[in-house]
Amino acid sequence: MQIGDLEIVVTRKAVKNVHLAVHPPAGRVTLVAPSNTRMDVARAYAISRLDWIRKQQAKLLGQARETPRMLVERESHYLWGRRYLLTVIEADAKPSIRLDHRKMVLTVRPGSSLAKRHEVMHDWQRAVLHEVIPPLIRKWETKLGVAVAGYFLQRMKTKWGSCNPASGNIRLNTELVKKPRELLEYVIAHELVHLIEANHSDRFIAILDKHYPGWREARAELNELPLSAESWKE
Repeated sequence: MQIGDLEIVVTRKAVKNVHLAVHPPAGRVTLVAPSNTRMDVARAYAISRLDWIRKQQAKLLGQARETPRMLVERESHYLWGRRYLLTVIEADAKPSIRLDHRKMVLTVRPGSSLAKRHEVMHDWQRAVLHEVIPPLIRKWETKLGVAVAGYFLQRMKTKWGSCNPASGNIRLNTELVKKPRELLEYVIAHELVHLIEANHSDRFIAILDKHYPGWREARAELNELPLSAESWKE
């Protein structure tokens, strides 16, 4: 669908409500509509949301983005929203990462490549997440009366998390380890609500309002924090 200089990818599927989305990094726009929706109706809806679309695109284009991490001495890295300066030690020992006050100490074998340093960092971040996530899932399973079959960690370019209600599985973006811990909890709560209500319907919002009244503030904070330096491919 073309509206002036704006291209919108329209998909019809078995959903109850129209869902309009603006995707990072460049503001690609999609519209998902119920199967029987006429194109002129979808077009009218999109036109009615043009101001919102433009604001979302401007926000994405203006959002701070990390420079590529080179994993060198005194480079800034984040854990749970707190900044650490990297110290790199080359030693004939098992690669590892440890925290020392405001320093993040990376130990690698002499001559280790950048790719190897990234691998060590990513493995450590996943291990940190695996320590924190299960208790949060159990907390929200109890609150919501749902059961998670399993969770998976994944580098995700366009989402902080996702849920498959049919399988009971959720996926979480590994980048969440860099953000304040309460924002990880918001994403987990959000995804577990999808086990009750698959769509972002009024019912979905009502459930979040009841159990996580501050979700709008958490969402806004998460979306304003710097994005990772990914090589985006649309």
